[in-house]
Amino acid sequence: MNHPPASAAEEEIAGTIRAAAAAKEPLLVQGNATKSGMLRPVQAARTVSTAGLSGITLYAPKELILTARAGTPLAEIEAAVAEAGQHLIAEPPDLSDLLGTAGKPQTLGGVVATNLSGPRRVAWGAMRDHVLGVRAVTGRAEIIRSGGRVLKNVTGLDLCKLLTGSHGTLGVITEITLKVLPAPPGTGTLALPGLDAEAGVRVLAAALGSPFSVSAAAWVPPEGTARVPGLDGLAGGTALIRIEDFPSSVDYRLGRLRDGFGLAGVRLLDSVESRAAWRAVRDAAPLAPRPEDAVWRVSVRPSAGPGVLAAVAPHGVSGFLDWGGGLVWLAGPADAATHQVVEAAAGASRGTWTLLRAPDTLRGAVRVVPDEAPALARITREVKAALDPAGILNPGRIFAGL
Repeated sequence: MNHPPASAAEEEIAGTIRAAAAAKEPLLVQGNATKSGMLRPVQAARTVSTAGLSGITLYAPKELILTARAGTPLAEIEAAVAEAGQHLIAEPPDLSDLLGTAGKPQTLGGVVATNLSGPRRVAWGAMRDHVLGVRAVTGRAEIIRSGGRVLKNVTGLDLCKLLTGSHGTLGVITEITLKVLPAPPGTGTLALPGLDAEAGVRVLAAALGSPFSVSAAAWVPPEGTARVPGLDGLAGGTALIRIEDFPSSVDYRLGRLRDGFGLAGVRLLDSVESRAAWRAVRDAAPLAPRPEDAVWRVSVRPSAGPGVLAAVAPHGVSGFLDWGGGLVWLAGPADAATHQVVEAAAGASRGTWTLLRAPDTLRGAVRVVPDEAPALARITREVKAALDPAGILNPGRIFAGL
């Protein structure tokens, strides 16, 4: 970590933080507010926004790095890297429909601050694994830089990893450097219908354990297939297996997988269909919650995913599986009793959970993530005190009273 020269925008953010700290007034930290419905609501007298901090400041395709200000629309970044034949590795989802913010462009800062990752996470890691460097303004009104433009460039505390996924509670991220990779020229997907969740996860596990470099693996229930392009007419639950590479290699490997499973009715989605299908999975389209429903994301070992679905189903909660069964998307009644059911199902599988969407009354009344173990909770409090001693940045967003 060091203290680089500040831009005018960063100085303005620092001034806002300094004044809020002096007045002991909480600050709501956000970009375009596309994810304001996640986790706990923040009660704040003032707002600090990074929406005006926009623009790609460095893009070196040959070096596979991109640096952009936090308020840069993600679509702008995706278009820039696509023009050079590259892509964002973590495949971040667009949850604007799910969170009721359709029409507002999500920003790079928002995706990094929430550590959102899509289907490719099962093969390539989370968003935080591809953040090489950040600039930020802490709750001390200090402008800092951590990381750089290469991997393995951090000694001591890795603030890049710490700030990624911190939901604006430790600092206001102003600029981010990401690693990017060449986009695969071809992609294809096997759709294997007629499988319940347990059978689907067994198929996904076999595919992920094969030598064919599967880059995404999901299971969609019968009621969700109509909301995934390319799955029309398929009966029952459907397992989806994606391979990305040169077209000839994709065709060969998908063929080997298909022959190995020996299942009837298997459908092969071409590149166009495959990309559309995985955009739908990425953005949780199979879920289709009612406007009044709450939405949860449960993370468990993949083999436990079907058990979570079975445990919550009698309580009016439905969902689908991504990450080979390790990510369980759920939607159901937005009340404390149902929330406790989801908590219990995740806990019984030794997993974790996040309340992604709910009315403010429920978000403010229940835990939105599990409590941390005492030793980890102590470290969390110490880190918060070090970076935001006045406790003014998005207070209570993740944990009540912190």
